Amino acid sequence: MRRFAAFVLAAGLFAAPVARAQELLVFAAASLTDALQQAAKATGRKARFSFAASSTLARQIENGAPADIFASADEDWANYLAERGKLVPGTRTTLLSNQLVLIVPADRKRAISIAKGMDMMALLAGGRLAVGDPALVPAGRYARQSLEWLGIWATVEPRLARAESVRAAMALVERGETPLGIVYATDALADPKVAVAATLPAESHAQIAYPFAIVAGRDTPAARDFLAALQSPAARIVFRRNGFAME
Repeated sequence: MRRFAAFVLAAGLFAAPVARAQELLVFAAASLTDALQQAAKATGRKARFSFAASSTLARQIENGAPADIFASADEDWANYLAERGKLVPGTRTTLLSNQLVLIVPADRKRAISIAKGMDMMALLAGGRLAVGDPALVPAGRYARQSLEWLGIWATVEPRLARAESVRAAMALVERGETPLGIVYATDALADPKVAVAATLPAESHAQIAYPFAIVAGRDTPAARDFLAALQSPAARIVFRRNGFAME
């Protein structure tokens, strides 16, 4: 009996790591945090997720992080990995798009008119504009493009509060540490503590696209099935409910 119990225990200890090893690890842009987890649940797929700025995740993959799938908030970081042979050719697909919005704390809700040459400094009233760091975060890069299009980048740049991700930028506004922020429309929709003051013109920045791909060396039936599931009707419903547009 003791030998049998010892065998069962040993088998259990061996099986657990195998099961964990077979579970997909998805590296995804911070703005996908809610929608991607909901889509996985809606389609019955199991995975572990790591959400952060696309730049952070791409560099981790470049350095050997064991991600199975990479979901970026822009084409540039997917290109970065593809050029280094870190993505499986033929698996890359752009599934989603988004909008850029100007947000305020929910308890200070107001509408703001967007126009070229607008006086953003007056709106900030001595405070800062929260954005993802334009040097690293896709949302920040889109924000810079919009501010340049509006003709106010040079004036506003010294007043930026540069955050490590778009969600971190939103948190600054949520807590009232900054009076304004620029984030994705989907992020604002997910957070009742912020309100949308304006939508930035689509022509003011590059198209906000979300490419997904399997990471090199991790091309498995499970990874391909997961990507296919994200394109299913059930997943599409979830993404649209979270404010994403489908490509």
